[in-house]
Amino acid sequence: MSDILVHTEAGVMTLTFNRVARKNSITGAMYDALTEALEQAAGDAAVRTVLIQGDPTIFSAGNDIGDFMAAAAAPAAPSESESPAIRFLRVIAAFPKPVVASVCGPAVGIGTTLLFHCDLVYAGDNAAFSMPFVNLGLVPEAASSMLAPAMFGYHRAAEALLLGEPFMAEAALEVGLVNRVVPPMECNGIAQTQARKLAAKPLSALIETKRLMKLSHQPAVLERIGVESVSFGNAMRSPAAKEAFTAFMEKRKPDFTTH
Repeated sequence: MSDILVHTEAGVMTLTFNRVARKNSITGAMYDALTEALEQAAGDAAVRTVLIQGDPTIFSAGNDIGDFMAAAAAPAAPSESESPAIRFLRVIAAFPKPVVASVCGPAVGIGTTLLFHCDLVYAGDNAAFSMPFVNLGLVPEAASSMLAPAMFGYHRAAEALLLGEPFMAEAALEVGLVNRVVPPMECNGIAQTQARKLAAKPLSALIETKRLMKLSHQPAVLERIGVESVSFGNAMRSPAAKEAFTAFMEKRKPDFTTH
């Protein structure tokens, strides 16, 4: 069974993280599948809205660390700006049609940052959002270094990005990252209902309204994704990141005293 399920009905393409046994951690192949689906949806008149969802117990634990490290160490590893993750982020950031997300349980790293590029986000009351890049010796991605301060305010964004600690659904609602907090077992259904409401509206008006809302900052978002990808690639090669990932694989606490 595919790790990304794709189902289209009533004008809604639903993309489901389907790797619950591995906490829906995302591999390069999963990023490629998401990108391919979004590119198909953008050009398919039958798809009017996209819904991204996980399981009622877990949205995504972020990157699959083993896959991530193996890809980075491969002799023919792509530059960070050409990686499957960055290709996915560029596509979702520029996606012209409405994107809805349903988030329950942990949403780690890109599990949180991809939400900045969604138009409607519904969260289970068990949702826990985190952007622990610094804790891994890394830096933000998905233009979150720009979008988080703009949405949260600088100090709350600094708390989320510098400390990297989880914040819960009600806090996400307060800062505007989510639209509504609902019971986890109802979240995917509520998000699907909202996505179908969007799909029943005039597509041209939806696309133009989204374009107008993003007009002033869309170029800056795409530029920031590129700038962050360079910093992220540099950080990946740093001693701090090496220590963080080694400690993770060895299931011990990292020691950053010399980094």
